[in-house]
Amino acid sequence: MSDGIMKRMGLIFRSKANKALDRAEDPRETLDYSYQKQLELLQKVRRGVADVATSRKRLELQLTQLQQQSSKYEDQGRKALSLGREDLAREALTRKSAMQSQINDLQVQYQQLQAEEEKLTLASQRLQAKVDAFRTKKETIKATYTAAQAQTRIAESFSGISEEMGDVGLAIQRAEDKTAQMQARAGAIDELLASGALDDSSGLGRKDDIEAELERVAGGSDVELELARMKAELGGGSAGGPAAIEQGNGTSGPQDTPPPSVNYHK
Repeated sequence: MSDGIMKRMGLIFRSKANKALDRAEDPRETLDYSYQKQLELLQKVRRGVADVATSRKRLELQLTQLQQQSSKYEDQGRKALSLGREDLAREALTRKSAMQSQINDLQVQYQQLQAEEEKLTLASQRLQAKVDAFRTKKETIKATYTAAQAQTRIAESFSGISEEMGDVGLAIQRAEDKTAQMQARAGAIDELLASGALDDSSGLGRKDDIEAELERVAGGSDVELELARMKAELGGGSAGGPAAIEQGNGTSGPQDTPPPSVNYHK
């Protein structure tokens, strides 16, 4: 496999991994993690200050002891000289001189530790101030991010582009489609039953022959009445018009058209 293909595959992999990390990253968690790391660093600096202060204190105690011992040698030399023991006095002063050399060395170390302690103390204070400022900024950013996230979710909910609201919208659409389908089916079945294309299996809505014939006769009467009314209108309100209407109503004399017979044996 050529180097060009390998470089391209590596670029694609890195771009997809970066995109996945961006999607999984929560800025609030990242800020909290950074703040935790700064606290750990501040704790280390404080431990360093405490260690330097402890060493300085130990040197201070050691210096006090050596100074006390040096003063003791001086007193012993003075006492020996007063007793006429110059040799003892010389020995005491010799020890005092050697001890003074140690005292001088310790004083140099003490001053160095003291300067280091002051330097670390100042660094600790500055770091503490930075950590406090970062904490304030972190909380501000977190609150702003949370508010923006809530506003985005609300806007998505209102616009219907959020995943949850999208599912709700699809469910409503499916329910409306099913309702319309059921209503259309019920209407079609009613029409088929009314036209006789389908039988009523329950028998509740089934009519016998007599009822059907009566309905047919009644329907025919309605037709005759309508026909007579139209004739009266065309006749311009002649005397025969109302009579025709009355004939259609079946309230006239013997010349009325007899009603259709009903076959009761059918």
